[in-house]
Amino acid sequence: MAAALFALLVPDPTGDRATVRDRVADAVAVTVALGYGLTMLRIGDATAAGAAIPWPVDVLLGALCAVPLAMRRQRSLAMLLALLPFGVISVTATGPILVALFTAAIRHRARLLFALGAAHVGTGVGYFLLQGDPPYPVWVDVVLRAVTGAAAIGWGQFVQAYRRLTASLRAHAARLQAEQHLRVEQARLTERARIAREMHDVLAHRMSLISLHAGALEVRVDARPDEIAVAAGAIRSSAHEALAELRAVVGVAGRPEPPQPGLTDVPDLVASAREAGMRVEFADEVAGDEPPTMVGRTVYRIAQEALTNASKHGSDASATIRLTGRVGEGLRIVVANPHPGTGGRGGRPGGMGLVGIDERVAMAGGRVRYGAEGGEYRIEAWLPWPA
Repeated sequence: MAAALFALLVPDPTGDRATVRDRVADAVAVTVALGYGLTMLRIGDATAAGAAIPWPVDVLLGALCAVPLAMRRQRSLAMLLALLPFGVISVTATGPILVALFTAAIRHRARLLFALGAAHVGTGVGYFLLQGDPPYPVWVDVVLRAVTGAAAIGWGQFVQAYRRLTASLRAHAARLQAEQHLRVEQARLTERARIAREMHDVLAHRMSLISLHAGALEVRVDARPDEIAVAAGAIRSSAHEALAELRAVVGVAGRPEPPQPGLTDVPDLVASAREAGMRVEFADEVAGDEPPTMVGRTVYRIAQEALTNASKHGSDASATIRLTGRVGEGLRIVVANPHPGTGGRGGRPGGMGLVGIDERVAMAGGRVRYGAEGGEYRIEAWLPWPA
């Protein structure tokens, strides 16, 4: 019962649900207040011959004091101050007074609440003095009101602390989520800048080849037709590849970095992983010439990230890498390693590294998926390889 009442008194952030919970909490508060007051009326001295007021009047006053509890959230302190004097003449009113004391304890400081609790205990002394022939000594009323008042204040202060803690945790969770989004976005921007720096050397190389062959055609006015055809083909191929690289990095600038590894460097990457103690099975089933520079570099980065994650997060230091593809069909890479977890992207290892892989594959015009299933973690990507 106490747990259910506590759950009703903790705020709900949703609109309609909060309204329903508030109404239910108000009904519970009124019921508890009247139930406590009537219980005290029955087991106490309010029905004795020398009572301060007749017991029907006592019950009526208690019921009237329970009515304002429906508005206890708006003016909890004012309501408590208005109800306290009724504790001098009505035992039934002590129920609504305790609920009002609890409600005020949720919203105000403990020092003020204990002062009001002391006033509530003082009304017990006043009630004792108004009786003609009290059947119980005064200390009974004092102790009972002190214990119940302290319990109401203590519970209210606990709910206040719980609400503050819950609000703090919600704010902290929202801040962490915002920071995570910011880190992901920063990782994407960093990866884009890195790709642009890598492309700088490639574009410079392509343009230098174009310039070289064009200069040769300009100087060799007596060149044979087959030599002119070879030079023109080289210019066309270099221009086509340069344009393809430029489309991927347009709008992103940065300083150049040394040439980056590509598809032909994947075997060296596998060899270095094996030298570090990993068990790596590597199958290269790529047919034809080397794919475009950006595709090869993306494949290398995928293999590098997958091997790093396998060594850090896998259940053992092993992985399998398979490369397949040909001109016109695209290039596919599949990397798998033993992994005890299950589920998809929500439980992915690797942090921001996979964000960078997403960005690289998207810029290359491919697609990628990864996740844990069947006791292993798989990264599978397809990249276009135009004819």
